[in-house]
Amino acid sequence: MSAPFTPEVVAAVCRHMNDDHPEDSLLICRALGGQPAATRARATGLDAEGMEFAATVHDIEVPVRVPFAYRLTERPQIRQEVVRMYRESCEQLGLPPRPAG
Repeated sequence: MSAPFTPEVVAAVCRHMNDDHPEDSLLICRALGGQPAATRARATGLDAEGMEFAATVHDIEVPVRVPFAYRLTERPQIRQEVVRMYRESCEQLGLPPRPAG
């Protein structure tokens, strides 16, 4: 089965996450990525099944993969899934999510 997202789309999503939402990536890695001690995180890739991050844990960068809730086939679904992961992470960590906007 071919990948639904081009390398350009993956790069654009990662760039957006890293430039505009690094704190969201960190919360996702802490809550859903099994790295509660992470102090930094950056998006490194994604495919139809999940998103990859590099999380800094005890000054060591470790790979983290967080699966999507379902197989994605279209670009708009990426944002929906990342927002879902962010909100789920906030809930698990007992943090209030910022207002949708």
